[in-house]
Amino acid sequence: MSQGPRSGLAAVSSALLAMSRHLEVRDVLKTIVASARELLDAQYAALGVPDDHGGFAQFVVDGVSDEQWKAIGPLPRQHGILAAMLQDARPERLADVRKDPRFEGWPAAHPDMSDFLGLPIRDGDEIIGALFLANKNCVKPEGSCGFTEKDEELLSILAQHAAIALTNARLYERSRELTIAEERSRLAHELHDAVSQKLFSLRLTAQAAAALVDRDPSRAKGELQVVARLAAEAADELRAAVVELRPAALDEDGLVATLRTQIQVLDRAHSARVTFESSGFRALPAAQEEALLRVAQEALHNALRHSDAKHVEVTLARRACGAVLRVTDDGNGFEPQSVRRAGRHLGLVSMRDRADGVGGALTVESAPGKGTTIEMEVPGG
Repeated sequence: MSQGPRSGLAAVSSALLAMSRHLEVRDVLKTIVASARELLDAQYAALGVPDDHGGFAQFVVDGVSDEQWKAIGPLPRQHGILAAMLQDARPERLADVRKDPRFEGWPAAHPDMSDFLGLPIRDGDEIIGALFLANKNCVKPEGSCGFTEKDEELLSILAQHAAIALTNARLYERSRELTIAEERSRLAHELHDAVSQKLFSLRLTAQAAAALVDRDPSRAKGELQVVARLAAEAADELRAAVVELRPAALDEDGLVATLRTQIQVLDRAHSARVTFESSGFRALPAAQEEALLRVAQEALHNALRHSDAKHVEVTLARRACGAVLRVTDDGNGFEPQSVRRAGRHLGLVSMRDRADGVGGALTVESAPGKGTTIEMEVPGG
């Protein structure tokens, strides 16, 4: 991640901007560590976020390869120098960490470290992490520390801003958790008010049909038709309520990565081949990306469950300032007008509503035996 030393106000500003750019806690931690290592020109940097059980909830390193990190083994415990920084809340600058009386060794695969600079990251009176560097890239006279007092001051500034960035990231994640909880609560109420009442009516109608089967079969048949209609309506309302929840993956990974992951899962789960291609796509406002994702999910559901397709192809591409989504299958196809007249929408109404809701347009091309293509175009932000 690091690319050598940088100095001056511009380097510090760049590091602070990089920290503030991320919202996920893990990304913030990685940026802090990489920025500290680069600014102070050290071989190694690490940041640990303590838990309440003597260990670390998160521990991020820079300057250690993935292979080395795996070989080192489990995360460190809060002991030695690390414990001192977390408990005493003061900087530690050492010429040779191995000679400090608090040093308790490290695993065999751990890189060898000598000069050391570490300090706590504080949010008010709370210590929320420990940031430390080792092996300054400079000439070090015998018995002296490569890290200077100015290095300590610079790292202190970085740690103060790191505390702000880390706190903001935690607040963001907490806010997202609360939003998801609120959405689940809303969904529960909607399910209770709409679907549960429909299911109650369905049960009563089914009981009436059962009572009429022997003495009045024609009336029983009519009641069973009502049962089928109520069941279809309940299923539609259930789906409408569920799909209102915005998936966390879309916020975290973006539309392209979310679609690719979901399509890979569908490809493994179904006998049909399901593929995805994306070209030139640029991030769009959240509402438009969610609408594209929901339409893709609905179209995929139809193709895989109803069309007997052998191949379903999903493409997402840039068009002008916006984007176009296309889901094509080689399945049975259908006559759109006949489906509409029969009252079987196959989700087409909800897909059109989603496209209209974000200023987009939905087109459906299909014919019996000719497969189906559903295309949705949305404008840019």
